[in-house]
Amino acid sequence: MAFFEVALSGSTVAGTKTLGLVFGHTGMEANHRNYLIVTGGYWAFTITDGAIRMLVVLYFHLLGYSPFEVAMLFLFYEFFGIVTNLVGGWLGARIGLNQTMHIGMALQVVALGLLTVPEAWLSVPYVMLAQALSGIAKDLNKMSAKASVKALAGVHGESRLFRWVALLTGSKNALKGAGFFVGAALLEWIGFRGALLLLAAALSAVLLLTATLLPSGVGRMQGKPKFTQVFSNRAEINWLSAARFFLFGSRDVWFVVGLPVFLYSVLGWRFIEVGSFLAAWVIGYGIVQAAAPRLLRRKRQDCGPDGSSARRWALILTVLPAGMALALDLGWDPSMVLLSGLTLFGVVFAINSALHSYLILAYSDFDKVAMNVGFYYMANAAGRLAGTVLSGWVYQSQGLIGCLWWSAAFVLLAALLSLKLPTGRRSHAATSQNSTLNKPPKRST
Repeated sequence: MAFFEVALSGSTVAGTKTLGLVFGHTGMEANHRNYLIVTGGYWAFTITDGAIRMLVVLYFHLLGYSPFEVAMLFLFYEFFGIVTNLVGGWLGARIGLNQTMHIGMALQVVALGLLTVPEAWLSVPYVMLAQALSGIAKDLNKMSAKASVKALAGVHGESRLFRWVALLTGSKNALKGAGFFVGAALLEWIGFRGALLLLAAALSAVLLLTATLLPSGVGRMQGKPKFTQVFSNRAEINWLSAARFFLFGSRDVWFVVGLPVFLYSVLGWRFIEVGSFLAAWVIGYGIVQAAAPRLLRRKRQDCGPDGSSARRWALILTVLPAGMALALDLGWDPSMVLLSGLTLFGVVFAINSALHSYLILAYSDFDKVAMNVGFYYMANAAGRLAGTVLSGWVYQSQGLIGCLWWSAAFVLLAALLSLKLPTGRRSHAATSQNSTLNKPPKRST
């Protein structure tokens, strides 16, 4: 217990110091300090989110649930993620990002506690209810961190915005990978209920810490936005959100159920091996995502990527799951195909995700960024929901090869939708206008 809390808090503190160095502050202003605390809380939450995902997949497969039934356990997790993202930005603008973060943490503690009941109580509807709370919790936390980046980057250029959003999302995904390992390791060491209790206690400690350090009203708008404002009327945001739906559906259609069940039941891997592999994949994915700005340097100074970048990298990604499916169909060694193919998939997928995460902020006005990000991540959650449901059904009916073909089709659709995104001068003009005409409001001192 003590060891886990120290490790959890240590990763948060270390990450916060790293962000402080990147931001270049020694005596950080209050808004920077508050943002770092929100981000640190989000990182700590992310570890528990990855751990509970791995615990549920492996434990309920062990209880004899079919792949499709395991996928159904996450149905409400993803569905309520859609609902939460739809209203999350609006809620954060009205009550403050610190409040949405703390509500999310408290809901996650409750969700963890609900799963500690006796095994006889763990019916599919009951677990779906617990996962619904966890899905709401996760997306409230996501809104609290990601909606702050646009205002924090200010008007200092699109390249800085790209670097900061890549750092935030990349570090978050690396910690989610660590959560996969933590979940699998705890399941093997202290069992399902012991792991859940440990995670709940650790997250409760982080909740108390952030509630003490954060002042009230962080990120709250002075005006009260109407709920109808969460729906975007800008074409580029709508097209990007549609592409995001298929991009994340392409990952989860094999990652959520198909891959861990295949590794355990077909290749004979142990729980700790499955968790370690998925953890290493997500951590590597997060590292690449954080490094994306250096991997995608633009010739024009201080100019971020545009729609052509998103389209080009989506087309490259399409080749990878299709190639893996062909290799497995030809009878190649599955361990070699998965280890090499999924490594490449992770690298290219990370670049795609970083591009999308940058573009949604670049396309957003300062005064509407929270609601635009909420609408965009609603599409992200809908894509994960589709991928999650398909992952169980496709794996049960068509195997892992079928999952990979569905993945390739989804990425191709994302590439086609990206044809509608602005490119070149049109993209740079749009993002420059947002940065200069919609500056973040000054905070009163």
